[in-house]
Amino acid sequence: MDSNALIQLALYLVVMLALSVPLGWYIGRVMEGKSKVNRIFGGVERVFYRLCGISRDDEMSWKQYAIAVLLFNVIGLLVVYALQRTQQWLPFNPQGLANVSSDSSFNTAISFVANTNWQGYVGEATMSYLTQMAALAVQNFVSAATGIAVAFALIRGFARHSSKGIGNFWVDMTRSCLYVLLPLAVILALVLVQQGSIQNFRPYQEVKTLEVTQYTVPKLDAAGQPLKDAKGEPVVQAMSTDRQTLPMGPVASQEAIKMLGTNGGGFFNANSAHPYENPTPLSNFLQMLAILVIPAALCTSFGMLVGDRRQGWAILGAMTLLFVVLTATLMYYESQPNPMLASLHAQGSGMMEGKEIRFGINASSLFAAITTAASCGAVNAMHDSLSPIGGLVTMLQMQLGEVVYGGVGAGLYGMLIFAVLAVFIAGLMIGRTPEYLGKKIGVYDMKMMSIAILMTPALVLIFTAVSVMVEAGLAGIANPGAHGLSEILYAFSSAANNNGSAFAGLSANTPYYNTTTGLAMWLGRFGVIVPVLAMAGSLAGKKRLAATSGTLPTHGPLFVALLVGAVILVGALTYVPALALGPVVEHLQMMAM
Repeated sequence: MDSNALIQLALYLVVMLALSVPLGWYIGRVMEGKSKVNRIFGGVERVFYRLCGISRDDEMSWKQYAIAVLLFNVIGLLVVYALQRTQQWLPFNPQGLANVSSDSSFNTAISFVANTNWQGYVGEATMSYLTQMAALAVQNFVSAATGIAVAFALIRGFARHSSKGIGNFWVDMTRSCLYVLLPLAVILALVLVQQGSIQNFRPYQEVKTLEVTQYTVPKLDAAGQPLKDAKGEPVVQAMSTDRQTLPMGPVASQEAIKMLGTNGGGFFNANSAHPYENPTPLSNFLQMLAILVIPAALCTSFGMLVGDRRQGWAILGAMTLLFVVLTATLMYYESQPNPMLASLHAQGSGMMEGKEIRFGINASSLFAAITTAASCGAVNAMHDSLSPIGGLVTMLQMQLGEVVYGGVGAGLYGMLIFAVLAVFIAGLMIGRTPEYLGKKIGVYDMKMMSIAILMTPALVLIFTAVSVMVEAGLAGIANPGAHGLSEILYAFSSAANNNGSAFAGLSANTPYYNTTTGLAMWLGRFGVIVPVLAMAGSLAGKKRLAATSGTLPTHGPLFVALLVGAVILVGALTYVPALALGPVVEHLQMMAM
């Protein structure tokens, strides 16, 4: 890891954390309706409520809140599925793209509703402009807003006492979109257009290339089947072309919210490695900032609303500590040459395969660490080409529960669940009833916490185990051995933790993987949200206890260490056997060559 890598990491952290403080203060104010912005645009907000028949002053119990979350997202799933299945007959489809298959539509609908944006298809060859905008981009907003809403419901659980309500989901959704996500997305989209991202509705353009491209294609018989020679090998014919088709579309607008909402679904198959999505080093840096700035800012919002900003700093400190250690590890191993090819490398060069040459190893490695720390999944390099330890770090960040900053909203409520676990462990050590922010943590809270923490590991490990035992699962592996296991483990780690990135060597656009990853994404999202809301309701109804000399401070270095320990103990150790069989074995095999 050279000085350039250290400078990039340090610069990124300084800028991101500096922006997160005022943004977090702003988000906390507007979500509680206490900002000048609420007064200025209150009329617009009230119009939405009138149209939907909502009273913004009506509080919801946790059950009502959970039902609203599930109902809203089920309707969204049906709309996204329907648009994909009928896009051939709908407008804004200048290329005449066909309807999407049923299993792919099912997977994609769940993916975007669950804030995962797993893509088993080639975006520019599959989705019409209408589907990209009305289905996928809309879900980029509302799935992120769902995460913010649930995070604030849990914050209110800690901040309130003797209360039956945890807020109003419809109000939280409206304010998240109207005051937070929409203005930030408009600003970022305009900057991306200025940098060179495209934003139009033009048909795809055919252009003349500077050089003639030579390629081969199989010869076909009268029935359209490939011809084979006497040895059974396919017969091919040489072809050449001086033409190339350039995809067009409303790219910058979707790019902005895919980053800010930690969604990650690319307009193009190459995602943020595509120059139309990510044209310059500056746009690359801004996209990395956009991924983590809201998750980090919500820690400030948390501290502000519970009445002790030090509590937010403690959560943010634990996230940052984990991020720095894991990112430095990834960047170090990507900067090292493959020992099998060391003699071919220039002095000091690292693993360039799969990296975007415009950004280089360091910026691509930093992007990989950021996108898997958040539940984003956008990529500007090929994660399948990462070194074994680099691939392990990206997997591990997801397997920790997407709490190293994590997704918009999801990262905060995930880390708060681990905070409850940390105080429970501390309480066991000293023989006291665990307390967090003046609330006693009871048996019911521990049950909900256990479900929330264990849901995603169970999904990842069960689906991975099944996939390596059935023919349909093994059929998707492009690389045998340890790396093949890593491809499957990465896929389900990404799906269940709502990340969306992939080791692209796995052929996942099959009925088997579309169904299994779809189930993992849905249960990994809402199987965590429901117990989190149940816990929020339980905590909101409790009285706040006064701090005593025996109360564990939850804002200092000791608590940060306990919190990091809880995340590693539960999140990491759960996956040690699987990681040992995948990336660890692959690393040892590489070093032994």
